[in-house]
Amino acid sequence: MNANETIDHTVEVGDGVPEQEKTIYPHDDSMTKDAAIGETKSVQVSEEEVPIPEPDPFVPFDDLPEERDRVLTIRAVVMGCICGALVNASNVYLGLKTGWTFTANLFGAILGFAVIKFFSTAFAENFPILGGGFGPKENNIIQTAATASGGLSNVFVSAYPALYQLNLVSTPSKDFWRIVSLTAVGGYFGFFFATPLRKFFVIHVARELNLIFPTASATAMTIRSMHEAVSGAAIAKLKTKALGYSFAAAIILRVVSQYATGILWDWHIFTWFFIWGDYKNLAIHVENWGWLIEFTPAFIGSGMLVGLNVAFSFYGGSILAWAIIGPALVHNGAAFGVQASEDPKWKDYMSFASLGASASNKYTPSPRYWLLWPGVLCMIAVSFTELAMQWRIFAIGFRALWRACYGVGAAISRAAGKQTSGPKETASEADQDMAKDPADPKDLVKMWMWLPGLVLSIICTCVVMGVEFDMPVGMSILSVFLAFFFSLLAIQCTGVTDTTPLTAASKASQIVLGGATKGEHWAVAHAQKLNLLGGAIANMGANQSTDLVADFRVGFLLRTPPIQQWIAQGVGTIVAIFLAPGMFVLFATAYPCILDAEAASCTFSAPSVSAWRAVAVAVTDPEFPIPTSSGIFAIVFAVFGSAMVLVRHFVWTGKWEWMRAYHPNMMCIALAFVLPQTYYGLAMIMGAVPAWYWAKKHPESFAIYGYAIAAGLISGEGIGGVVNAIFQIAGISGDKYGSNVACPGDAC
Repeated sequence: MNANETIDHTVEVGDGVPEQEKTIYPHDDSMTKDAAIGETKSVQVSEEEVPIPEPDPFVPFDDLPEERDRVLTIRAVVMGCICGALVNASNVYLGLKTGWTFTANLFGAILGFAVIKFFSTAFAENFPILGGGFGPKENNIIQTAATASGGLSNVFVSAYPALYQLNLVSTPSKDFWRIVSLTAVGGYFGFFFATPLRKFFVIHVARELNLIFPTASATAMTIRSMHEAVSGAAIAKLKTKALGYSFAAAIILRVVSQYATGILWDWHIFTWFFIWGDYKNLAIHVENWGWLIEFTPAFIGSGMLVGLNVAFSFYGGSILAWAIIGPALVHNGAAFGVQASEDPKWKDYMSFASLGASASNKYTPSPRYWLLWPGVLCMIAVSFTELAMQWRIFAIGFRALWRACYGVGAAISRAAGKQTSGPKETASEADQDMAKDPADPKDLVKMWMWLPGLVLSIICTCVVMGVEFDMPVGMSILSVFLAFFFSLLAIQCTGVTDTTPLTAASKASQIVLGGATKGEHWAVAHAQKLNLLGGAIANMGANQSTDLVADFRVGFLLRTPPIQQWIAQGVGTIVAIFLAPGMFVLFATAYPCILDAEAASCTFSAPSVSAWRAVAVAVTDPEFPIPTSSGIFAIVFAVFGSAMVLVRHFVWTGKWEWMRAYHPNMMCIALAFVLPQTYYGLAMIMGAVPAWYWAKKHPESFAIYGYAIAAGLISGEGIGGVVNAIFQIAGISGDKYGSNVACPGDAC
């Protein structure tokens, strides 16, 4: 899952001075109607209690300070790429560990402000490249480069490792340049494809489709608030300090804790009872199902961001899957565990999370394999049901797209001196739909800049897929078409709900490609490889295009020249193309178990990898590989998940709308079925509950520090994980010099 399924912040302002920030989350159904569509309300009133009118979310900010025309500076791009690189490295670690990844926009905006603001004054005279004026538009260039360089990591925690787990390719170190080439064509395909979509989604139909892009809008408002003449610098300084302290603390905890995992990182409370207390039999059976406390800064920070509904839904799903259904399956002989330790003292210590060959079949499935299918199918069903609930938006969008295309065609025909056919009112409607673009024509990205790149990227995709991976041109074209289609859906869904449905897009692509390979009668291994690679292209296209259009939304609000922002995005993508594969190779070298589906235990559970691999096997296997009971339950669970979505949309309305705050989030519940680590949900609650209380009692303080602390915790643990991987390769990690005291099986 991608928390691309991201976080969004709404900054409330009055008289141009930031007063309070409120977080709205894509799965937090407690949001009000106004918050859901990204509107902001003033919290300041006059003595007569007359409220300040709400700002129009589809009009650029008009209170920005003066700034030079050329905001695409070396310092901004380099700083943005550095921020994005940190998040990219962090995402590979977090994605392999938990299946979650995070965007770099707010991290880049805040940290970039702190660094460049210092440079702009300290080096104003002696180093013009580093010094000089610094405003919100240049700050936007930083976050744009950060978002781009922090992207493309999602496939390295899902599709690519699945290829290696199925032994379909060699080794990451040998395949590095093949991986880079595939990442390059996928990344730049999404980049060039999304370029012309700026006018359509951000300018022409944004108001009609209510495309707020909440996270992007929040980033723009955060940048504006930090550049306020009166209080902006002071607030930004406080945010930066909070981010820096939490970032450093998370790194230190992650690195130091590897040497005493059972004390500093994981608290195996039931192992403590087994070793030192009574009720040993009960304690070890509870430990077998992974019920422990982990002090993971990333998920504590994530809990601060996602709120109570998501945190409790996720943990509730863990209880349902791993405390109720899983034990019931084992008790009734429908699923089986494996011995987790050869030590006679730990003879009752079992693992129920294996996905090895003996545990990944319909005859002797592990609980994790049995629960995987209900989780995956429910996530797909919920995603598409949510999309279906936006059918009016999609209908309006495609009708507007048709009118826009007709208007362009009519203009071309008139320029050629030809009469246009078709109803005249259609062209008229198209002209009326064309909202005015606030950007100067000279600052727009011209067609000759992106169209040749798009054509070349498609050609290169077919070449790379064919030469490097033996994919027929027809399958490559189908993958590109799926990327086109799901990118449009992903952008619209993100603009309205702030949720990018990468899970649904990727799995749907795999299902379509699986159907296409069935009729070709290819060998199973070849079909699986093409299935995963085609799904990876769709994933990268949807991810990259959504990021770019969302960045254009930030630039629209901050009046940033699109051409300069586009160049920053292109440069940042170059960094991601090499960095994301490099981080993947680093972790695969330090922890080979990532690539081994038979590994009995691994530091990284890689839940997204398991889901991709399972779908690829299922849609290409001549036999149905899913246990019958799991398949039946998966269908029932998926129907229930879709029904719960319908309840939220149609039942909890009017006087019952308050119930949305307590309606369980089915996507998070389903994710808990795929992720056997129950302690992540608990860690999210450890962050969500204090943050909720803090925001309620001291909203001004939380607005300044809360989100910055959360961003620092998330990024800090990821970078700490990178340091640990380096230590692992260097032979100085906790595996060699650490202690396993208080760990089950005498190993953590």
